[in-house]
Amino acid sequence: MFDPVKRSQLIKEAVKQTGRTEPTIRKDLRRYWQRGQTKNAIIPDFNKCGEKGKKKRSDGCKRGRKSFLAQARNEEIGVNVDAEIEKKFRKGIRLFYETSQKRPLTKAFQLTLEKFFPIGYRELADGSKEPILPPAEKLPSLRQFQYWYEKSSDITRKLITRKGERRYNLSYRAIVGNSTQMAFGPGSLFQIDATIGDVYLVSSLNRCWIIGRPTLYLVIDVFSRMIVGFVVTLEPASWLGAMLALENATADKVEFCKKFNFEITEADWPSHHLPEAILADRGEFEGYNANNLVDSLGVDVDNTPPYRADMKGIVEQSFNQLNNEAIHWLPGSVKKLPERGERDYRLDGVLTLYEFRQLMILAIRDHNSEKRLNKYPMDEFMIQDELEPYPVDLWQWGVENRVGSLHWQPPANIRLNLLPTAEASVTREGCIYFKKLHYTCELAVRQQWFVKARSKGSWKVTVAYDPRLVDYIYIRLDSGKDMEVCRLLDIDQRFQGCDFREVEDYYRRQEVNKQASRTRRQQSKAKHNAQANKILDQATEEAQKADDGQSKQSRIKNIRQNRNEERSHERKTEAWDLTSEKLSDQPGQVIPMPTIAQPDKDDEEYVPPHRPFDKLRQHVRGD
Repeated sequence: MFDPVKRSQLIKEAVKQTGRTEPTIRKDLRRYWQRGQTKNAIIPDFNKCGEKGKKKRSDGCKRGRKSFLAQARNEEIGVNVDAEIEKKFRKGIRLFYETSQKRPLTKAFQLTLEKFFPIGYRELADGSKEPILPPAEKLPSLRQFQYWYEKSSDITRKLITRKGERRYNLSYRAIVGNSTQMAFGPGSLFQIDATIGDVYLVSSLNRCWIIGRPTLYLVIDVFSRMIVGFVVTLEPASWLGAMLALENATADKVEFCKKFNFEITEADWPSHHLPEAILADRGEFEGYNANNLVDSLGVDVDNTPPYRADMKGIVEQSFNQLNNEAIHWLPGSVKKLPERGERDYRLDGVLTLYEFRQLMILAIRDHNSEKRLNKYPMDEFMIQDELEPYPVDLWQWGVENRVGSLHWQPPANIRLNLLPTAEASVTREGCIYFKKLHYTCELAVRQQWFVKARSKGSWKVTVAYDPRLVDYIYIRLDSGKDMEVCRLLDIDQRFQGCDFREVEDYYRRQEVNKQASRTRRQQSKAKHNAQANKILDQATEEAQKADDGQSKQSRIKNIRQNRNEERSHERKTEAWDLTSEKLSDQPGQVIPMPTIAQPDKDDEEYVPPHRPFDKLRQHVRGD
């Protein structure tokens, strides 16, 4: 067979035996040699059949395998999808499938048939019109509809139209990078975020009082994944919580842990620095002038768009890890919705804020020291140094090899420049007026601000304030490196120890009461006017009766004489006559003021009286 002379003779004999042509046999022989000399070598090239990837013609006979019904009837059933049907499919998809209503494809197919394929309409008894569809064998099938959509659909468009752009960006968009690329070294970028802790706490004043779920803030270094700061508070997510978390990120962790009875070394938790930039939600910085962080502390602020938690993926994942490893197993933790007869998990809470903070410190220290980051993108320099991907080790390596982003400032400067700012007024009344409260300071007295305000009018001054305490506000000096303390004046001492929300609520209540009393005031004025008008009408009537025809000039001329006569009459009628009254020889009595009964020393059930703002605080806090 491999001899060309004998091969030709053998091929001619095969032609006589099989009846096939010589070119066909030579072609099969060549394919047999080229493809391994096996039986399967001469199987036809089915992969070259059907013009894969090319659009088939829609005219002619029905394409595709016959259905069981077509085989039973021995006739063609169904239609080919031509350009006109594709156009109707496209319209139906946009109207009924790629919408926020999230209809299934089967429902969208039925609505497409009713909208674009009816041959007429039938009016029903209730006046509605029923579309009349052709027989099923004259309509495209659901399988054709599905095939066409899967072949021509845009997956991105489908997800955006059905899930919404926000949900698409958060959960479905392509992930082409990682957060570590945003940070060159420790302190290049901190991520900060807040979540509601999935555990119910109790009051430190009385463990029978359930105080609800706390707000947990985390601050994480993007480069090392180390948690550099945290705060647990009852305040809702706001700048106040973010401020406390940032302050904790810059605090000495050795001294901080001592407050919670933990002894650590600086190497255990080495972060006490300001970063180059922070990434946070827009909500935390609502109403806060973030430029002050840049100007005074040298920290840039980047805000994520709304509903884009994925842009802070590192801190979001840290919340999940803390919840799964440290919070989910605590008494009072949030479980699935309890079934009927099950115990309410809120009643299981036993931890106070202080104790929950202790547990968070333990969990954070474990994360920083023992959490191996198996998927951390190590670069060639880390690999050369045989660095293990633990957060505290990554931080220390970065400090030694990639310095420049971390910086430090005194704690007082940091706190001053983290406080929110607003404008106060220097007034001619001798005070600095801020949020309906009155303050003064030595700087204002020394520079005669109030004297200038009386002569030139009031002006605005920027102050920093702690929303939790109204006793002091602060004027920043020397670009935030110094400050002037303004103290609350005696006129507002009733608000001492309150927060600004309580004061705002007090004045809001005063305004509400003022508006609510409008009906009473209007009715009182109506009564007063009615009585006054009656007196005036009687006086006018009497004056008209007493008119004796005197001229205007004579009436004016006798005013002095008339006044003297009236005064003499008034003195006689109103003079005190004590001759008919008997004088009492009893000494005068002092009317006692009501007092609050003081408790005996042995009275253990004594409840002290409320301070003026106790009820107001209870109302604000929802007690």
